[in-house]
Amino acid sequence: MATDYDSVIDEILEMNTIAVVGLSKDRSKPSNDVALYLQNHGYRIVPINPTVEEVLGEKAYASLLSLPDSLKHEIDIVDIFRRTEDVPPIVTEAIKLQASSGRPKAVWMQLGIVDETSARQARDAGLLVVMDRCLKIEHGRRR
Repeated sequence: MATDYDSVIDEILEMNTIAVVGLSKDRSKPSNDVALYLQNHGYRIVPINPTVEEVLGEKAYASLLSLPDSLKHEIDIVDIFRRTEDVPPIVTEAIKLQASSGRPKAVWMQLGIVDETSARQARDAGLLVVMDRCLKIEHGRRR
């Protein structure tokens, strides 16, 4: 199903704080490359990865729900760098977080990640959703 994401992407790119789920310390991994690019372009990155303590100079958290309360109110975008089969529990956490704090405002599934059921659930909860796109590429096209 083709979706015109242009207006949604433009709205998301105006946001500031991105929780990057699956952010790797390995600089050769796409998640690290994209997060570094976004950080260098003024976005605040919050690593979500239970196997690391810090990435790109930022404290890492095990999950979205393990974020401190003060940070839960700042997350604008949940950027998912996990396999498609790992998406449902991440989106469930994003929806729970949104219900309790009013944030995040968007869920972004990176290139190759499509989960229509999770996307519909997120949209039903009031979140903007983008699938199978790269934040770095979309930012570069527009800025």
